[in-house]
Amino acid sequence: MPGFPNLQDEAINALQRYLFNGEDITISTQEGSLTAQPYRFTGYRRFVDPEGYPAVGTPWGTLHALDLSRGEYLWQIPFGEFPELAQRGLKNTGSENYGGALVTAGGLLVIGATIHDRKFRAFDKRTGELLWETHLPYSADATPITYRYEGRQYIVIFASGGKERAGSPGAAYVAFALPKKANGK
Repeated sequence: MPGFPNLQDEAINALQRYLFNGEDITISTQEGSLTAQPYRFTGYRRFVDPEGYPAVGTPWGTLHALDLSRGEYLWQIPFGEFPELAQRGLKNTGSENYGGALVTAGGLLVIGATIHDRKFRAFDKRTGELLWETHLPYSADATPITYRYEGRQYIVIFASGGKERAGSPGAAYVAFALPKKANGK
């Protein structure tokens, strides 16, 4: 979100009072009332190299597992890649990713999220070891869901490609049935 350098102290104080105390007050500024402050979205400005890749060191995206009771990382791996770079031998670059992971009772962490390689992956939640991956028709920038039907566990992901570089048109829900061993039976 871009900054608002035009907000004066009185306006900032009013915002703080609203956020912290729920006080909805209207004040006047040189630009008008606080509620009439314009919001300007100036777009995302990415820091990229001349080829359009992130202009910082790799990995450009990571997947982490945390032990919340100790506040420590259990594991961390590069997550995602640019297929054209992988073809040139530059693997494990990581990439932008949008969407969350789902963890099953059987210990699988499943996630789409990577927008350039169109992959859907399953990891061992304890070690981060990649157990399975497949290509989707579009990138899956959503969080998967799971359900059980007639004793079998399924995982579904929505793939739309909306954030891909090429902006692939189309969308699909893709469902996978887990093997009986994976869902604890």
